[in-house]
Amino acid sequence: MTVRQWLLIGPLVLLLAISSAPAASGQSTPTGDAAAGTCIPEGGIPEQDSYLIGMSQANEGEPWRQAMNDQISSAAAAHPELEVVFADAAQNNAKQVADVENFLQQGIDLLIISPNEAAPLTDVVAKVCAEGVPVIVLDRKVEGDQFTMWIGADNEVIGQRAGEYAAAFCAEQALDPCNIIEIRGLEGSTPAKERGDGIRAGIAANPSATIIAEQNADWLREKAIPVSQAMFQANPDVDVVYTHNDPMTEAAIISAQNAGLNLDEILFIGIDALPTPDGGIRSVIDGRIDATYVYPTGGAEAIDYAVQILEQGETPPAEVVLETEEVVDENAQELFDKFTGGGAEATPAA
Repeated sequence: MTVRQWLLIGPLVLLLAISSAPAASGQSTPTGDAAAGTCIPEGGIPEQDSYLIGMSQANEGEPWRQAMNDQISSAAAAHPELEVVFADAAQNNAKQVADVENFLQQGIDLLIISPNEAAPLTDVVAKVCAEGVPVIVLDRKVEGDQFTMWIGADNEVIGQRAGEYAAAFCAEQALDPCNIIEIRGLEGSTPAKERGDGIRAGIAANPSATIIAEQNADWLREKAIPVSQAMFQANPDVDVVYTHNDPMTEAAIISAQNAGLNLDEILFIGIDALPTPDGGIRSVIDGRIDATYVYPTGGAEAIDYAVQILEQGETPPAEVVLETEEVVDENAQELFDKFTGGGAEATPAA
C-alpha cells in the first residue's frame, strides 16, 4: 500500500485521533497565574492619547513570521491610538539585542518580541522589564520570568501529535524498521527543541519507528534543500520525513524527487499550515505534504493583550497557549476555506 492509498483509507487510529483533537485554532487558553504586574509600573501605565509598541521579529525571511507581522499590523489598525514599529533581526541575536535597545531609546510603551534564540535575548528582555516597560514574548521563549506574558502554541504537543501520526503510519504499513529523518529548525530556539522532543514522545509507543538522522536547516527552505539532499544521499531508505516547518518540508520533497526516491512511498509531515497559495494547507490539498499542523502566529492576541495592558490597566495571564489543528487530506479544503473566508488569503486566527 502506498502512502497515498493509506491516506485515502484513513486508518482507524488516525480517525480517532482527529475526532478527539483539541478545539480548532482560533481559540486560546490562558494558563498559569496572573503575571502579578511583572514589568508594569506601580500604579499601572499612565493614560495617554497614543502608545508606541516595538515589535522585534526574529527573522522576516520566514513566511510564517511575515504572516505574524501582517496579523499584528492588521489587529493594530483597529486601534488608531497604537503605533507599531517593526525591526527585523534577520536571524542574528546581536542585531535583535540592538533592535530592542533602540526601541528603548525611542521610548516604547510596550515591547512585543519573538526571540531568535532564548538565552542570548534573555538579558535584554529583562532590561526592558526592569525599566517598567511591559513585554509580551511571542512564539519563542526567553529564559527566566522577567517579562509580562508569553503567547504561543505548545510545540511539544504539536511534535507529539506529528509523532503519533508517523507511528500510526509505520504500524499500518507494517514497516520494521520504519526510518524517519528529522529536519530541524534553528539550534537554540525553543520551538526546535520542543518539536524534536515532541516527535520522540509521539513515536515512543512504536519501537519500529526510529529517527535515523537529524539536521538543522534553521527554518529556511533554501538551506533545507542542500541539507535534505545530503540526508537522502546518506539515508536513501526513508519512510517518513518530519520537518519543523512547511517550507523545509517542501524543500525535502524537491530533494527526494531529485534523488530519485518514490514520493508515494514516503510520508511527509510539516508544521505551520499557512492558508496561502504556497502554504502548508494548500500543499496538503495538492497532495505534496501528507500532514501539517496549524501553528497560530499569535499576532492578533498580542495586540489584544497590549490594549488590555496599556489602555485598560489589566494584568494579563502569565501564559496564553494557542491551540493547534491537524491538517490532512480529509479536512484540508475545509480548513483552507475557513481561514480564508472561502476565497481570500488569510492567516489562521490566533
